[in-house]
Parts: sequence; structure tokens; C-alpha cells
Amino acid sequence: MKMSLFSRRRDNESSFEELVMPHVNNLYRLAYHYCGQQSDAEDLVQELLLKLIHRLDEMQKVEKLRPWLAKALYHLFIDRIRKQQRRSEVSLQPDQLETLHDHSDSGHNIEKLVLINNIEQALAQLKHEQRLLVVMHDIENYTLAELATIMDAPVGTLKSRLHRSRAKLREILSADGTNPAVAACL
Repeated sequence: MKMSLFSRRRDNESSFEELVMPHVNNLYRLAYHYCGQQSDAEDLVQELLLKLIHRLDEMQKVEKLRPWLAKALYHLFIDRIRKQQRRSEVSLQPDQLETLHDHSDSGHNIEKLVLINNIEQALAQLKHEQRLLVVMHDIENYTLAELATIMDAPVGTLKSRLHRSRAKLREILSADGTNPAVAACL
């Protein structure tokens, strides 16, 4: 008995959802770091999922889906920036970064909140590529090998870029009056 077109479609949608759903929060966090705004991040993830739904067979063959999805999101974001640059409407630096973590927990004291705010502001001052690398490696915990795949760059190149990005972040934090010991830990 042949499977109907509708039941095959439902099965594909269900398989896609099972495959992708564990990664949606991570994709959204990355998109938010890239875009700096909630609505833009949501749009970026939605656009990615719409493009990927037709690539289910390919995705099921991927051994490590998390970095594969991150690479797809990264390339989609870069494509968006290029289109915006062609229209001269690009804004690479977000006007305002929200807190990187949920601080509703009463255990956080004011010094931690000030430090996190200083780090967010310093991240916003980095060049776009520097910020992405620091966020993906130091905040989202992607390995250099995964980033090499995502960004199509050699590990050695990424190591030196990460070193320069962290040095620039330390410089910005030191200039802003952030505790030098804290800035040195970055």
C-alpha cells in the first residue's frame, strides 16, 4: 500500500522537528549574538529553519549537527549583512545589547551586574568579526575545530584572531575602568 503524500509530509515534518528542536535555543542565542536584537534573531532562525526543512535527508546524515547548524546560521547571517551592505543600510554594531544571562535570580549582586554590563558594552565595541569569534568560543563554547568548520578558516588563523580579539576586549575594559584583574582574565 502506498503512503499518501500527506502522511509522508507529516512524517518528514515530524522527523525535521525531532532533529532540529534540541538545537533551536542554541541557534536563537547565536542569532541574538549576531543580530543584537530579539526580533532580528527570531527572523534569522525562522529563515534558517525554512531553508533547512527541504534538506532533511542531508541533515540526517550529519554526524555533529550542532556545529553544522551553527555554520548554516553563520553563513545565512553573513549573506544578510552583504545584502544590507549593498543597500547601505547595514548596522553591524547593535545599539544596545541586553544582558547575556538571565539575572532575575536574587543571588546576583550589583557588582556582578555592573561587570556583565561592562563586558557587554566592551563586546559591542569590538569589530563585528571579533565579537562573533569571542561570543562563539568563549560564551557559546564552540571549540576551535568546530569554529574552523563554521567559519571556513584554519584553526591557527582562528587562534590568532581570538587572541587579538581578547586583547582588544581587555584593552577596552581597562580603558573603561573595569578592574584590571578581571580584564586580565579575559
